[in-house]
Amino acid sequence: MAEPARTSAQRTRLPLAVEGLVDKKTAGKQEGNALTMKGSLVITGGSRGIGAATAILAASRGYKVCLGYLRNEVAAAGVVAEISRAGGQAIAVAADVGDEAQVAAMFDRAETELGPLCGLVNNAGILESQAVFSAIDVARFYRLLRTNLIGPFICAKEALRRMSTARGGAGGAIVNVSSVAARTGAPFEYVDYAASKGALDSLTAGLAREAAPVGVRVNLVRPGFIYTEMHAAGGEPDRVDRLANTIPMARGGKPDEVARAIVWLLSDSASYAVGTTIGVTGGI
Repeated sequence: MAEPARTSAQRTRLPLAVEGLVDKKTAGKQEGNALTMKGSLVITGGSRGIGAATAILAASRGYKVCLGYLRNEVAAAGVVAEISRAGGQAIAVAADVGDEAQVAAMFDRAETELGPLCGLVNNAGILESQAVFSAIDVARFYRLLRTNLIGPFICAKEALRRMSTARGGAGGAIVNVSSVAARTGAPFEYVDYAASKGALDSLTAGLAREAAPVGVRVNLVRPGFIYTEMHAAGGEPDRVDRLANTIPMARGGKPDEVARAIVWLLSDSASYAVGTTIGVTGGI
């Protein structure tokens, strides 16, 4: 799944501490990035885990990063500080991705403070306590869909409106962050989460075909079992370690390994990639 937990030692670290991710000597240099990286890049769920790693890496490649977060202002500020120390440019904006007005305000700030939009990473996602299907109520399912599916839908609409060449934009790229759970179904644990991510996969496939003619590439990254904080919310902080022996590579993944795939899909190096899915799963 896209946001598994860290070990107890890892959980004491700031989410921005992605060791070795930013080389201060090369921060800000362009490495085949789209649109010469003079505009803004919005990353939702940017205060921790995969989102934080993506923000730090993207900033090191010259993107001006607007990282969205819901509640953890301290963590978001820490990511911005890390980027600033490395010579990059970033802001943090509190926004509920399921709220159209808040999403529009976040994109407005990104463009006002950082420049025209050139990309979006739909990374924000939630899950709840592990449960069998029969124990999942409708209210819980609605909460997951609001963040994991409706949120990316709202953000993608806002991004497309601004980047579409048919509306005067310069084009750009959208990367949606799904989960291996979309394929496995996460039985006995998170069927609702898996369903929300499966729907995101379908949304990506359709949007990719609609957006390509107006200069916007849409692609998907599907992480496997990654060491992040998310699975603590499911009640099993060390879930990745428990499942390591089911992974062909015999280990969980790191946020920066997923971030590299996301940033590549944003870049001009992926200029012919449309509707593509990259699995960062260790072989699952």
